[in-house]
Amino acid sequence: MKYFHLIWAALFRRKTRTFLTLASILAAFLLFGMLDGIRTSFAQLGRNSDGAQRLQTTSRLSMIETLPLSLEGRIKQLDNVEAVTYANWFGGAYQNPRNQVFSFAVAPNYLDLYPEIAVDPAQRAAWASNRTGILVGEALMKRFGWKVGQKIPLQSTIFPNSDGTLNWSFDIVGTLKAKDGKNAGFTEALILLHYKYFEESTPYVDGDVGWYISKVADVRRADAAAKAIDALSANSPHETKSMSEQAALASQLKQMADIGLIVGSIMGAVFFTLLLLTGNTMAQAVRERTSELAVLKTIGFTSTSVLGMVLAESVLLVLLGGVLGLGLATVIGPAVNAGSGGMVNLPAIGWQSWLLGLGLMVAIGLLVGALPALRAMRLNIVDALAGR
Repeated sequence: MKYFHLIWAALFRRKTRTFLTLASILAAFLLFGMLDGIRTSFAQLGRNSDGAQRLQTTSRLSMIETLPLSLEGRIKQLDNVEAVTYANWFGGAYQNPRNQVFSFAVAPNYLDLYPEIAVDPAQRAAWASNRTGILVGEALMKRFGWKVGQKIPLQSTIFPNSDGTLNWSFDIVGTLKAKDGKNAGFTEALILLHYKYFEESTPYVDGDVGWYISKVADVRRADAAAKAIDALSANSPHETKSMSEQAALASQLKQMADIGLIVGSIMGAVFFTLLLLTGNTMAQAVRERTSELAVLKTIGFTSTSVLGMVLAESVLLVLLGGVLGLGLATVIGPAVNAGSGGMVNLPAIGWQSWLLGLGLMVAIGLLVGALPALRAMRLNIVDALAGR
C-alpha cells in the first residue's frame, strides 16, 4: 500500500498510548487463544475414525446409574455389532482428594476397542496377569513421578474397598500413550484397572457396570444399531440410551458445564471492553489530527482515501496486538506443558483458532474505526483549519 508509511506514522504518533492499547489487545487475544483452544479440544473429543465406529450405552435416567452385566451378551448378538466392552467409574485420587485422576475399571478387552491407545504388548500381558495391575497415562506418570513396577496408593472418592476404607493399592505394570497427539490430553491422563478385581473388592458393585462401548461394523448403520441396543431394555428398570461416542462425551460434558457457553460469555465480556478501549483510542487519535487531515485533503487526498487510511490504521492496530497475543498463546501452551512435567496440559492453538482470531481482529478493527473514519471523511477543510 503506497500510503502505508503515513498510516504507520499516524499509528505511533502517541507512542505511550499506542503501546498501552497494544498491550490490552495482546492480553485479550492471549486469553482468547487459550480459551478457544480449550473449547476446540473439548469439541473434538471422540472425533476420529476409530471413535466413529463406537457407540456408548448408558442408563437413560442418568450417567451415574449402573446397568446389568448380563446385557453384554445380548448386545453382542445384535446385527452390525462387532464387539462389546464395558467400564465403570472408579473416582480415583492420589494422596489428596483434590488430586483427582480419570480412573476406570474396565473389561479385559477394553483396549481392543481403542486402537488409538498404544500399549507395549509385554506391558499389556503383565496387566492381564496381575489383578491389582493398572495401566497409567504417560502424562500422569510424569506428573507424579511414578515408574513402572511401583506400587501406589489411590483413594476412591466413590467406592470403599472390602475393609470399608476408601484406600486402595495398585501395581503400575504399564503406560498408556496416544498414537495421535491430538488425543493425548485425555488418554495420557488416564488410569485403567481391572473391573473383576474392582467388583470383587467393593460391596457396592454386584454384577453392574457403568456403561457399555460397542463397535459397529458399518458406521452408516450406527443409528440403527443404537436403536436396537436400546430396544433390548425397553420398558425395563434399566432402560438405556445409546449414541455415538462423540455425542455421549458432549452430553456428559454439558451435564457438568457448557464449555462453549462459558468461553463465549467470557470472551464476549473481554471483547466488549476491548471495543470501548480501542474505539476511544481511535477517536482521540483522529480528533488530535483534525488539522493534519484537513491538510491532506487540501493537497489532493480524496475523502475516500482519508476514510481508507483511518480504517487501515484501526485494523493495523488490532492486528498487531492480536497476532502478538495469539502467537504468545501458541508458544505458552507447549512451554507450560513441558515445564510442568505433564501436571498441566494446555491444548494447542489450532488453525481454526487462528482463522477465527484473525477474522475477529479485522472485524473489531473495522468496527472501532468506522465512526472516526466517517468523521474524517466528512471533514470540512475550512472548519478544520480554522479549529472549529
